[in-house]
Amino acid sequence: SDPLPEGTVETLVAAAQSAPTSSNVQAWSVVAVEDAGRKARLAALAGGQQHIIDAPLLLVWIADLARASDIAAGRGIELEGVDFTETFLIATIDAALAAQNALVAAESLGLGLGTVYIGALRNHPAEVARELGLPERSYAVFGLVVGHPDPAVATAVKPRLPQEAVLHREQYSTNAQREAIERHDRHALAFREEQGLSPQSWSDLVIDRLRTVASLKGRHVLRDVLRGLGFAQK
Repeated sequence: SDPLPEGTVETLVAAAQSAPTSSNVQAWSVVAVEDAGRKARLAALAGGQQHIIDAPLLLVWIADLARASDIAAGRGIELEGVDFTETFLIATIDAALAAQNALVAAESLGLGLGTVYIGALRNHPAEVARELGLPERSYAVFGLVVGHPDPAVATAVKPRLPQEAVLHREQYSTNAQREAIERHDRHALAFREEQGLSPQSWSDLVIDRLRTVASLKGRHVLRDVLRGLGFAQK
């Protein structure tokens, strides 16, 4: 919970603004949350994640079509293209690219900072939008906790799939995937054992995450909620 150095937020947002943006529309915004009460309320909406409360900063990344709509309305223009799925994707992808730039910047500043993405803000998008005062045609894609990792907690690099499972040349091919995934499952099991976690292969994790509607943790109604927030997604 140690405070961040002065200017950290501005530095991270500057890095975020250097990220690619589709057609230079810049269809994203970010809400910097430092108030303890607001962090606690957002943590509750995200399933009670304590690090949201403990960390000094939560950056909430917004897919923002409200700004473009407001500019057009000021000129008496109706934006026909704003209600299509493509435009929704542009805003969501822009927010993700910006956030990842900020994450890399945070962890490369030499200040000992760490970050955690908070996708669980999408469990209750309407409530998050109200808490943050978001205008119509904007929603929170995810949060990003920024703080100092606890030196008393040992950490390790979580294994990722071998390149044979994710790298395809010229065309998609599944030929090498099975063996690579089996190898990754063994590594994942060993990692979880080292970390004192219950045994679970990566394949089992993926299946458990997608097996039932309940595993989506309320996000199965996301499309309907987004419509209520002003995203028509034609």
